[in-house]
Amino acid sequence: MSRVLITGASGLVGRAVASVLDSSDHELILTDLQPYEGMPENAVFERLDVTGTDAEAVIGRIKPDVVIHLASIVTPSKGSTREFEYSVDVQGSENVLQACLTHSVRRLVVTSSGAAYGYHPRNKAFLLEDSPLEGNEAFAYAHHKRLVEERLEKARAEHPDLEQVVLRVGTVLDVGTDNQITALFRRPKLLTVSGATGGFVFIWAKDLAQVVARAAAAGPAGIYNVAGDGQVSMQALAKRMNKPLRTLPAWALKAALAVAKPLGLSRYGPEQVRFLQYRPMLDNRALKAGFGYTPELTSAEVFDLWCKGEGL
Repeated sequence: MSRVLITGASGLVGRAVASVLDSSDHELILTDLQPYEGMPENAVFERLDVTGTDAEAVIGRIKPDVVIHLASIVTPSKGSTREFEYSVDVQGSENVLQACLTHSVRRLVVTSSGAAYGYHPRNKAFLLEDSPLEGNEAFAYAHHKRLVEERLEKARAEHPDLEQVVLRVGTVLDVGTDNQITALFRRPKLLTVSGATGGFVFIWAKDLAQVVARAAAAGPAGIYNVAGDGQVSMQALAKRMNKPLRTLPAWALKAALAVAKPLGLSRYGPEQVRFLQYRPMLDNRALKAGFGYTPELTSAEVFDLWCKGEGL
């Protein structure tokens, strides 16, 4: 039996992971700003704000064997600032890491993101785990994940006794998922850029939960891309949803956003065009061969599941 502590346990992935681990012999401690309805009866809840001293206090008192660090700002709320997102994503991860090192946690499981690779022209090919991490500074989430991974790399060299499992996750989808990405899919018309290279790689939330649960137990340490097989192009997305697809030259879209954002007509600036041009596509061979998990659903099947949930 292992004592497993989860940060960000009240989120979509945290709930799914807790459900999987609840059927195991693990002693489960769920932490977040507040509990959620339907928590496993055998789990214990502890309030933990990763931006402060809570991680040191809670981890020091509970002394878990394994920490699953899920707490992150994936979809910023209205009015969120980059400074706040940094305090959660980067400083919060540092606080959790330091607490793990101080209190001799055996294994740290961290959900990173394929966004850590950044949005670059090389993404026309599927990326392996040894591809450079160049999360663009213009994209807060991508840049923050890159910074966290750089810190984790340093910790692996200086503190090899702390096992690390770093999961670079693709776009997580399940029935009812509602975030910045699905907001794009819900628009009457889809938008793409001429010459765009990267498609979407999706991972079913239940597959991700199984991967995280395995990482907390028998899975080998290491860094793994987590995505279903294949990718889904914007053309395929539009066809599946029976929606028109508008293709614009990159320069034209950048010019339009340069005008629209200052006027409050768009929350996105011209730098966001790279997201449409160069989305990273994740090669999942190491996940299957090295980690020992094959996702149940392909990227296309995950998107189809989400579409059915939307009544499409």
